[in-house]
Parts: sequence; C-alpha cells; structure tokens
Amino acid sequence: MNGRDNRSEDDRRRQDEAESALRRVHQDSAPILDSAMRRGADFFAARGESTDPAEIWGKRVGRILSVAVGLGCLIYLYLTYLR
Repeated sequence: MNGRDNRSEDDRRRQDEAESALRRVHQDSAPILDSAMRRGADFFAARGESTDPAEIWGKRVGRILSVAVGLGCLIYLYLTYLR
C-alpha cells in the first residue's frame, strides 16, 4: 500500500508542476497575442490620421489590397515550389 501512496503523491506533484507551467506560459503569451491583435486592428482602422473620408477609405482599400496581393503571392509560391 505504501508504494501506491508514493505513486499517487508523485502523480499529484507532477500534475501541480504541469499546471504551474501552463499558467506561466499563459501569462507570458497573453500580452504578446493581445498586442498583436491590437496592431492588426490598427492596421486596417486608419483612425486619427485624417478627417478626409476619401483619404481614410483610400488607405483602407490599399491596405486590404496589399494583404490580398501578399496572400496571392504566398499561394503562388506554395503551388509553384512546394506542391
């Protein structure tokens, strides 16, 4: 019976260590993901830069087109060289 108690105690200790490690990873990665999401939202927003609606919409359209062209290039390269 003593061997069983040691095993369950070791399992509990390992589980506690694993949960602690997961909490640290979550705390460390949350600020990185949060700031990346904010930067992504700011990229498409075009806020505070101008009050001219044509300029705001021009920037939005240009940014969306740049993302579309970038994705198109990635797809082309994948289909050409990796497939």
